[in-house]
Amino acid sequence: MNLNPLYVLIFLVLNLNIFGQNTISQEDKIYHTIDVFVANPSAENLQNLTENEKEFHKNPKLKSKNELLALVVLNCNIAFYQNLFGKTNQAISSYEKAWQIYQKNKLQDYDIIEYCLKPLGNLYTILGDYDNAENVIKQYYFIANAEKNQSQKIAAILNLSNVYQNTGRVEEAIDLLEKTIKIEKLSAVQKGNLWNNLGNNYALSYKNPVLSKPIPNIFTKLESSYFAAIRLLQSDKSQTETLANCYRNLSALNLQWQNIELANSYFEKAKKYFFSTPNISPRKLAKFNYEEADLLFQQKKYAEASTIIASVFKILIPNYSNQKNILPYPNSLYAETVLLDALDLQADIFEEQNQPKKALEAYALSFQIEDLFANLLVYENSKIINQIRIRNRTEKCISIYDFLYKKENKSSYIERAFQLSERTKSGVLKNYLSNKKTASREEKLHLEQLQIWTNEIAKEQQKGVLADVSKINEAMKKQNELMLSLKKIRSKNQVNSAENIDLKSLYSKLEKDKAVMVYYFSGFEKMYSFTLENQEIKLNSFSNTAHSIVKIWQFLDYFSNANTISNDVKGYNQYGKIAFDLLKLPKNTIHKNLLIVPDGLLHFLPFEALITKEIATSNFAKMHYLLNDFKIVYNNSAGFYLNAKPLSTEQQTVLGMFPVFENTNYELAFSKAEMQSIKKNFKGQFFENATATFQNFRINAPHHSILHLSTHASAGDLETLASIKFYDQEILYSELYHLKINSELVVLSACETGIGKLYKSEGAMSIARGFQFAGAQNLLFSLWKVNDYTTSVFMDYFYKNIKNDSSYFEANANAKRSFLNNKSIPNAKKSPYYWSAFVYYGGIETKSNSTNYIFYSIAFLILIGLFLALIRYKK
Repeated sequence: MNLNPLYVLIFLVLNLNIFGQNTISQEDKIYHTIDVFVANPSAENLQNLTENEKEFHKNPKLKSKNELLALVVLNCNIAFYQNLFGKTNQAISSYEKAWQIYQKNKLQDYDIIEYCLKPLGNLYTILGDYDNAENVIKQYYFIANAEKNQSQKIAAILNLSNVYQNTGRVEEAIDLLEKTIKIEKLSAVQKGNLWNNLGNNYALSYKNPVLSKPIPNIFTKLESSYFAAIRLLQSDKSQTETLANCYRNLSALNLQWQNIELANSYFEKAKKYFFSTPNISPRKLAKFNYEEADLLFQQKKYAEASTIIASVFKILIPNYSNQKNILPYPNSLYAETVLLDALDLQADIFEEQNQPKKALEAYALSFQIEDLFANLLVYENSKIINQIRIRNRTEKCISIYDFLYKKENKSSYIERAFQLSERTKSGVLKNYLSNKKTASREEKLHLEQLQIWTNEIAKEQQKGVLADVSKINEAMKKQNELMLSLKKIRSKNQVNSAENIDLKSLYSKLEKDKAVMVYYFSGFEKMYSFTLENQEIKLNSFSNTAHSIVKIWQFLDYFSNANTISNDVKGYNQYGKIAFDLLKLPKNTIHKNLLIVPDGLLHFLPFEALITKEIATSNFAKMHYLLNDFKIVYNNSAGFYLNAKPLSTEQQTVLGMFPVFENTNYELAFSKAEMQSIKKNFKGQFFENATATFQNFRINAPHHSILHLSTHASAGDLETLASIKFYDQEILYSELYHLKINSELVVLSACETGIGKLYKSEGAMSIARGFQFAGAQNLLFSLWKVNDYTTSVFMDYFYKNIKNDSSYFEANANAKRSFLNNKSIPNAKKSPYYWSAFVYYGGIETKSNSTNYIFYSIAFLILIGLFLALIRYKK
């Protein structure tokens, strides 16, 4: 039998008494194991080292701080080489284990920042796990600042700016970098690295001006920041990699400006510096090759670009062979961003070479990698950013499917485009609700605690300059401990790949509900709309560029305040009709129930108030609204609509929360009238003024079929989160996530409850979203600031309709029509501003007859039968 020399050496050293000396300590065993491996590092020996670490970790004798510190050092070394050999996920796990041991046991005398936290934060960033990256970086910034370690503090600022850059927070990144360059005492190398990062963020601000405030002289600042970095770094031989990055960035910049010759020149300089850098990791080499392939692609040199992409696959995928089919095998893929980028670039090449089906094949592999990424992420924000990346690819696929449909006239192409679009709709919410059903009690508890600490951090950060940094850091530590523990609880092989919905069942449900579905996908270049009706699916699109989307904004602007529509009724009619035509909504259909699945900006659009026909009138009741043609219901996705629970036949009760805020600046004068109106129609519990507390709501919510909250709410902004007021406290939308909402309907009779920071993939981070996370399937909520009086009138109509056995979506439509037809309401208050603010998200299902009604119906039929039998008997 051939024994591995490493095993033999370790066995001899660890188990023999040499020259009569005592057996060496556990601490020395660990350090010696590290030394033996470092003398001969290889993938095979790394595997052996990992097995040894497991044995050390299981050893109950490891108790002293020195022994535990040795275990930390061992895990950091394992992580370093795992990353070097391209095993990113394993490296993250090893760094996490090291940090957990170090933190739990309050160890010292080891540079945990340099050898663990810095590389761990960088690896999180590479994988797109931005919340974990930000937490780790802020923790070691806190440590470095306390220890007055300037170099590690600047490293933290650089890495934090990378996280901000990758999460679209360009303004924060620029502000952080500019302040650091201006205030801190920096070496030439530190300043050069900061200038390079600043240039990257200026570039992003230039490409996407919506990401930050306009920057004066952006062109000059952009280019000069890279030149400043080069000037500071070029004399330092240890900075070849950063110099290469500067020239790569200048190349990309000039390529965008169509300065092809200059772009190539800069890239050649980048290549010179890059390949003079010692110990280039395989991943960095693969990334550099990918950028060269992208440069060639932009110059339409497709064959050359494909050749370099093949080299990327060869570097990243073991046993990859440059076969005729350049694409790797599906079972060889793993979570790696460079691999993902290379596949997407190859798909673009196939499309340019008029091979659309090959492009789709490449994109399918990219989606497979995205599924692997999704299962590595814990935090909501990172998952949302991951979804945004998926959407860009989805848009390209929809465009290809549209092209193939027009070419081959096969509706299956449109169906596939629809399925891809559905995968991007509220994916984080879907996954959360699914996990809520299947997760263990322990996992649920961890998730709840993790969310509590996340909310604590958000609340403290919202204090701005008054925020307690040490409090935030302690919360992050708790958060980190829970996250690491949660990863252990979850199955290592857990893969939640998105499943297609059953289109036949969807068609059947729409037919049963007598409904048409209009389903939007908002891409970067186009807005796509799928229309599903009569067992068919159609695809339309219009440009999503500023020229077209401004027409939607012009219509939305009319809802900015209560007077805008009344001051320009003619303009409202005109822009309402333009928006209606642009959105490709159905006309003259046999079905009169319309299901809208909005996307992007359309989440804030009151479709009921669109104008289907312009007429010259100032009488709001006589205008031609889409409300006149359809009863409209909204939903986050087709899947939510398809899997909606049927409405209960049990008697409905209401939990009403009416803080009223009497004798304060927040007083809601008509809130009590709203409460009395509901009380006339429904039994339940009604809390007003000081009793309308969050605690009373949380305790009683599970026991009622309808939850009604008449209060104040805020949409928040870029700095603050959406929130809702109870009498005793203000609750963030994310604090609602772990409530247990089993009610059929949640009515949010407050301002802006459907408004919040908008993500195309997930919708608005609003109060309504908070209740959806808590389990609410059917919601009525507002899209702007609502009027106290008109809201109470609308709610009176709404609840009367429900009492008269209308389903919730019918009650919403009927209440709006009744509001318009009410002659006692003045014309000015019949403006769409007042009645179209509330939108209903949920199912279309018509309310089932009550059990008593069914019982009496059956009894009545039996009596008729007996009566007829008696007559026949007498005859």
